[in-house]
Amino acid sequence: MHDSGGDRSQTLAALDRFIPEMQARGYRFTTVSQGLGWSSAGTAGLDTADKVRGALLVWGVRLADATVYVLWLLLIVVGLLTLARTLLLFGYAVGHARRRRASTWSWGGQVSDPVTIVVPAYNERTTIAAAVHSLATGTHPGIEVLVVDDESEDGTAEEVERLGSPNVRVARVPGGGKAAALNAGVALARNDLLVMVDADTVVEPDAVHRLVQPFADPRVGAVAGNVKVGNRRRLLGRWQHIEYVIGFSLDRRLYDTLHCMPTVPGALGAFRREAVRGAGGLSRATLAEDTDLTMGIHRAGWRVVYEETAVARTEAPSTLPELWRQRYRWSYGTMQALWRHRRALVDRGPSGRFGRRGLPFIALFSVLLPLLAPAVDIFAVYGLFFLDRIETVIAWLAVMVVQIVTAILAFRLDREPLRPLWALPLQQFLYRQVMYLVLVHSVITALSGGRLKWQKLRRTGEVAAGAGRQPVS
Repeated sequence: MHDSGGDRSQTLAALDRFIPEMQARGYRFTTVSQGLGWSSAGTAGLDTADKVRGALLVWGVRLADATVYVLWLLLIVVGLLTLARTLLLFGYAVGHARRRRASTWSWGGQVSDPVTIVVPAYNERTTIAAAVHSLATGTHPGIEVLVVDDESEDGTAEEVERLGSPNVRVARVPGGGKAAALNAGVALARNDLLVMVDADTVVEPDAVHRLVQPFADPRVGAVAGNVKVGNRRRLLGRWQHIEYVIGFSLDRRLYDTLHCMPTVPGALGAFRREAVRGAGGLSRATLAEDTDLTMGIHRAGWRVVYEETAVARTEAPSTLPELWRQRYRWSYGTMQALWRHRRALVDRGPSGRFGRRGLPFIALFSVLLPLLAPAVDIFAVYGLFFLDRIETVIAWLAVMVVQIVTAILAFRLDREPLRPLWALPLQQFLYRQVMYLVLVHSVITALSGGRLKWQKLRRTGEVAAGAGRQPVS
């Protein structure tokens, strides 16, 4: 008898009847080895090589069964997390957009208080002029631009001074890294409303004015701007553009609604000086100083919100090695910030509310889900070789459809054209795999106790060139 695998229930049911009936007629049942007169172990007459091959075959089958079992468990976990994230994003992001776009929405009265824009710079000569020009000529009244030069060696400070802008200052400070430069800027600022902008970022004329409007609510301590990729002509830039739009348009709307915004981006963010000081300033204990500061502001009792209409364009890495270094630093820095603020899980008051709501969200959707997500691709490859190929392809396409629908929603909410989404399917085959490996590398570094130093990315100046470099009159 041979049932060819699959559903063996009928064979088993038949044997339950067949064996007793045949035994009643005097037939005896035995194993192949016993029928051949071998020992009970079934290995008589076999040499060592045969025994080794047999043992390897048995363990190979067991390992294959265990692998499929583990993959199924991972798929279930990834599926549940993805479903939960998708439902939360669709529900909260759409609701957030409707509230903000309603004619009755307002943060309160008009905020026209003077603002100091702090721009930390280290060897940013290629991009600094365009960034400072876009900031100094903004529509908000009373703008002061403070460029904090961290011992640049390429003439960054001189490039700023050549602009001749009356509302721009340059402060030269001893080299100490980005966090130290920002702390110096906070101390030297003449105004209590602060905006922090990276030196490779060009902002829209009304971005600063829109960014500070949430401060009409006295509970707001920090505001995250809407940062977009400026150099998106190449495929790698287009992939990052898709990632940024989905991350900012959907994820930040969700976090804003749940009052657990994890990061005010260094490329464009606004702060009350009081909130920054209440959080202890910017720390050098992590490589994600923006995430660390944002969590500290939450724990100090302030609200952190997202202002989608404050738009800036930043220069994203243009090569895979540059992208790896940036995302490796981001991932590792985020894990450092989570660990540094772990006490918030058991704190009382505002710190505890953020810790029990925000930290699990960040850990689940920013660390665990991306870390387990490769199970989908691994199972798809396994299925093509060992399972039903049609069912495997259909399942993988279903996952792709969910991602495409999510991307379309994000682009619509952010009022972005859908043309770049043609690159989304390609993104799954290369870009996503790189992000997986970066996260795994970061986790290994974190678990091994390794330390990662700050890494300066090479700037091409593509965004700055597109913005122009006309001096301020």
